[in-house]
Amino acid sequence: MRKVTGACHCGGVGFAATVDFASARRCNCSICRMRGAVAVSANLAEFEITRGEELLTLYTFNTGEAKHYFCKQCGIYTHHQRRSDPTQFGVNVACIDGISPFDFTEIVVSEGRLHPNDGGGGIAGILRYEPVRRED
Repeated sequence: MRKVTGACHCGGVGFAATVDFASARRCNCSICRMRGAVAVSANLAEFEITRGEELLTLYTFNTGEAKHYFCKQCGIYTHHQRRSDPTQFGVNVACIDGISPFDFTEIVVSEGRLHPNDGGGGIAGILRYEPVRRED
Protein backbone atom coordinates (compact mmCIF):
# COMPACT_ATOMS: atom_id res chain seq x y z
CA MET A 1 0.00 0.00 0.00
CA ARG A 2 1.29 3.44 -0.92
CA LYS A 3 0.02 6.98 -0.31
CA VAL A 4 -0.37 8.92 -3.56
CA THR A 5 -1.83 12.11 -4.94
CA GLY A 6 -3.27 12.67 -8.36
CA ALA A 7 -5.54 14.68 -10.62
CA CYS A 8 -7.47 14.65 -13.85
CA HIS A 9 -5.90 16.04 -17.05
CA CYS A 10 -6.93 19.67 -16.50
CA GLY A 11 -6.04 19.53 -12.80
CA GLY A 12 -9.51 20.59 -11.71
CA VAL A 13 -10.16 17.37 -9.76
CA GLY A 14 -7.48 16.36 -7.28
CA PHE A 15 -7.30 13.43 -4.89
CA ALA A 16 -5.19 11.73 -2.24
CA ALA A 17 -5.36 7.99 -1.66
CA THR A 18 -3.66 4.93 -0.31
CA VAL A 19 -3.50 2.46 -3.18
CA ASP A 20 -2.35 -1.10 -3.75
CA PHE A 21 -0.17 -1.19 -6.88
CA ALA A 22 -0.16 -5.00 -6.78
CA SER A 23 -3.89 -4.82 -7.57
CA ALA A 24 -3.31 -3.15 -10.98
CA ARG A 25 -5.88 -4.47 -13.45
CA ARG A 26 -7.68 -3.79 -16.68
CA CYS A 27 -11.11 -5.20 -17.39
CA ASN A 28 -12.84 -6.29 -20.57
CA CYS A 29 -16.39 -5.22 -19.65
CA SER A 30 -18.04 -2.75 -22.04
CA ILE A 31 -17.04 0.49 -20.29
CA CYS A 32 -13.54 -0.60 -19.27
CA ARG A 33 -12.82 -1.92 -22.76
CA MET A 34 -13.72 1.47 -24.22
CA ARG A 35 -11.88 3.63 -21.69
CA GLY A 36 -8.77 1.42 -21.61
CA ALA A 37 -7.61 2.48 -18.15
CA VAL A 38 -5.45 0.57 -15.70
CA ALA A 39 -6.98 0.78 -12.21
CA VAL A 40 -5.55 0.10 -8.74
CA SER A 41 -7.52 -0.49 -5.55
CA ALA A 42 -8.13 1.96 -2.71
CA ASN A 43 -10.49 1.50 0.22
CA LEU A 44 -13.27 4.11 0.31
CA ALA A 45 -11.97 5.41 3.64
CA GLU A 46 -8.49 5.91 2.14
CA PHE A 47 -9.55 7.99 -0.86
CA GLU A 48 -10.25 11.70 -0.59
CA ILE A 49 -11.18 14.30 -3.20
CA THR A 50 -8.91 17.23 -2.32
CA ARG A 51 -10.25 19.72 -4.86
CA GLY A 52 -12.86 20.00 -7.58
CA GLU A 53 -15.55 17.70 -6.22
CA GLU A 54 -18.10 19.94 -7.97
CA LEU A 55 -16.37 19.11 -11.29
CA LEU A 56 -17.00 15.38 -10.96
CA THR A 57 -19.81 13.83 -12.91
CA LEU A 58 -21.21 10.37 -12.26
CA TYR A 59 -21.93 7.69 -14.86
CA THR A 60 -23.75 4.45 -14.11
CA PHE A 61 -25.24 1.81 -16.37
CA ASN A 62 -26.88 -1.63 -16.31
CA THR A 63 -27.37 -2.43 -12.58
CA GLY A 64 -26.31 1.09 -11.54
CA GLU A 65 -24.20 -0.38 -8.73
CA ALA A 66 -20.78 0.67 -10.07
CA LYS A 67 -20.25 4.41 -9.98
CA HIS A 68 -17.82 5.85 -12.53
CA TYR A 69 -16.52 9.39 -11.94
CA PHE A 70 -15.24 11.74 -14.65
CA CYS A 71 -14.11 15.38 -14.71
CA LYS A 72 -16.76 17.57 -16.41
CA GLN A 73 -14.05 19.87 -17.83
CA CYS A 74 -11.55 17.48 -19.42
CA GLY A 75 -13.56 14.24 -19.50
CA ILE A 76 -10.94 12.10 -17.77
CA TYR A 77 -12.07 9.12 -15.67
CA THR A 78 -10.45 9.46 -12.25
CA HIS A 79 -12.01 6.62 -10.23
CA HIS A 80 -14.98 4.35 -9.76
CA GLN A 81 -16.72 2.61 -6.90
CA ARG A 82 -16.65 -1.09 -7.69
CA ARG A 83 -19.69 -3.26 -8.14
CA SER A 84 -17.66 -6.35 -7.20
CA ASP A 85 -16.51 -4.72 -3.94
CA PRO A 86 -18.42 -1.53 -3.04
CA THR A 87 -15.97 -0.88 -0.18
CA GLN A 88 -13.29 -0.05 -2.77
CA PHE A 89 -12.57 2.46 -5.47
CA GLY A 90 -10.69 1.61 -8.61
CA VAL A 91 -8.30 4.53 -9.20
CA ASN A 92 -7.07 5.41 -12.70
CA VAL A 93 -3.29 4.86 -12.62
CA ALA A 94 -2.80 7.50 -15.34
CA CYS A 95 -4.15 10.14 -12.94
CA ILE A 96 -1.66 9.31 -10.16
CA ASP A 97 1.25 11.75 -9.90
CA GLY A 98 4.50 10.25 -11.18
CA ILE A 99 2.91 6.98 -12.38
CA SER A 100 2.06 5.85 -15.89
CA PRO A 101 0.19 2.79 -17.13
CA PHE A 102 3.35 2.15 -19.16
CA ASP A 103 5.33 1.64 -15.94
CA PHE A 104 3.74 -1.82 -15.73
CA THR A 105 5.21 -4.47 -18.02
CA GLU A 106 2.27 -6.82 -17.46
CA ILE A 107 -1.31 -6.07 -16.49
CA VAL A 108 -3.89 -8.71 -15.63
CA VAL A 109 -7.15 -8.30 -17.55
CA SER A 110 -10.19 -9.26 -15.49
CA GLU A 111 -13.05 -11.11 -17.17
CA GLY A 112 -15.75 -8.48 -16.79
CA ARG A 113 -18.01 -9.33 -19.72
CA LEU A 114 -19.81 -11.63 -17.30
CA HIS A 115 -19.44 -9.86 -13.97
CA PRO A 116 -18.25 -11.83 -10.91
CA ASN A 117 -21.53 -10.91 -9.15
CA ASP A 118 -23.38 -12.62 -12.01
CA GLY A 119 -21.42 -15.88 -11.87
CA GLY A 120 -18.50 -14.86 -14.10
CA GLY A 121 -15.16 -13.33 -13.36
CA GLY A 122 -11.64 -14.62 -13.29
CA ILE A 123 -8.78 -13.64 -15.55
CA ALA A 124 -9.39 -13.00 -19.24
CA GLY A 125 -5.74 -12.47 -20.16
CA ILE A 126 -2.54 -10.50 -19.69
CA LEU A 127 -1.56 -7.26 -21.45
CA ARG A 128 2.15 -6.73 -21.94
CA TYR A 129 4.09 -3.57 -22.68
CA GLU A 130 7.60 -3.76 -24.09
CA PRO A 131 9.15 -0.32 -24.60
CA VAL A 132 11.32 0.21 -27.65
CA ARG A 133 14.78 1.42 -26.68
CA ARG A 134 15.89 4.35 -28.81
CA GLU A 135 19.46 5.38 -29.34
CA ASP A 136 19.66 9.18 -28.85
